[in-house]
Amino acid sequence: MFEALQDGLKSALRSLAGRGKLTESNMREGLQLVEQALLEADVSLPVVKDFVGRVADEAVGERVLKSLNPTNQLIGVVYQALVGLMGPVDHSLHLRSGVSILMLCGLQGSGKTTTCGKLGRLIRDRKRKPMLVAADLQRPAAIEQLQVIGGQLEIPVYTEPGAQDPVAVCHNAIKHAQNNGADVVILDTAGRLHVDRELMEQLSRIDRRVSPDQVYLVVDGMTGQDAVNSAKAFNEALELDGLIMTKLDGDARGGAALSVKQVTGVPIKFIGTGEHFDALEEFHPDRIASRILGQGDILTLVEQAQQKFDQEEMRKQQERLSKGEFTLDDFRKQLNQIGKLGPIDKIMGLIPGMGELTKMMGDADAAAEMKRLSGIIDSMTPEERRNPNRLIDQSRRRRIAAGAGVEPHEVNKLVREFEGMADVMKKMSGMGFRGRLQAAQQLSQTLLRNPNATLAKQKKGTGKRLTA
Repeated sequence: MFEALQDGLKSALRSLAGRGKLTESNMREGLQLVEQALLEADVSLPVVKDFVGRVADEAVGERVLKSLNPTNQLIGVVYQALVGLMGPVDHSLHLRSGVSILMLCGLQGSGKTTTCGKLGRLIRDRKRKPMLVAADLQRPAAIEQLQVIGGQLEIPVYTEPGAQDPVAVCHNAIKHAQNNGADVVILDTAGRLHVDRELMEQLSRIDRRVSPDQVYLVVDGMTGQDAVNSAKAFNEALELDGLIMTKLDGDARGGAALSVKQVTGVPIKFIGTGEHFDALEEFHPDRIASRILGQGDILTLVEQAQQKFDQEEMRKQQERLSKGEFTLDDFRKQLNQIGKLGPIDKIMGLIPGMGELTKMMGDADAAAEMKRLSGIIDSMTPEERRNPNRLIDQSRRRRIAAGAGVEPHEVNKLVREFEGMADVMKKMSGMGFRGRLQAAQQLSQTLLRNPNATLAKQKKGTGKRLTA
């Protein structure tokens, strides 16, 4: 996500870091590189000019030029400007008592129907009772696709076979929801290959007839400035409440995400980050800005872990750690938990400082390493996993290596490294998973807002959580 933008900005900032003392002249040269990076990431030209102007006003002032670390101070200025560009955002769906109506619209191919399912799952997980409505009567198989999605998620889908009027379908669906216990209706409306008068008129009639509580436009983040232009046209016709930007996991540029709020005044509320139905995230400008600047996004990682990790298993592991127990069985279970979060490069990209390491080793290498470690542990007996240092001798190493398809020295290396890892895990046992990750997030965010703060100062301010 945002790879090209991240690489471009980091390259520009690195060029400044290599110049020693910053002057107004070389600072402006650096800002030209920032401008070039934004344009190459497909950010709208007026947005780029405005953004660079804001950064320049702050960056060329005495506060930056005379600071103890002017380059880091400039990173802080860019961070704050990115947050201001994309925010603020209200993530509430504004669900009310009775039946709430959410209307999704967008062009064909934007991922609108799949997003209906993702939104339905999110609402269901918040203990509400959603119902999907197949109001796209234009695209062949749209109704069938929504029925399949509803079946997979066990969410009811309202359809009217042979219907010709989507306005009547939406109106009837709301009555059906009121009579059958659903309290959130999600309307999947028709799209077109392009913005046209017929599409807008149909959506306007649905809007007038059912008065949805929220209207969201689903836009394909990979279409760049076309996404911004379509958002502008839809907003003029419907007065959108927010945008859901899809396919950002495959978008190497990300310029639309930076442009759309400034150009349309409509905030991005959610982003699609994968094909699975749980790959819908709230859009947090501060977290996205942190990702763009290579500082990771620990809070999102914590939220995903809370949702996807087996909490009972985590509780048991925490109890074992508090007693000073950590075995290869525990390590194997942690690998399985991490695998639930998705591709390893995505996970590592959320951890401050780990994004560059992942690029160097490659996703395939990282995934292969996890698989290799799991294979070695699986080839051990339960007793060997509990007491590897005491039991695994030369003969056992050969047997384990043969079972895992590796060399004996690789088994020996895992056992040696595990001993050090176990000591670290025991020392950190009192912090808990959330505490450890939040401590890292607090440090990275503080450094972004106050780049001249030292690590020692941060440790002093946050107490034993960072020094453990």
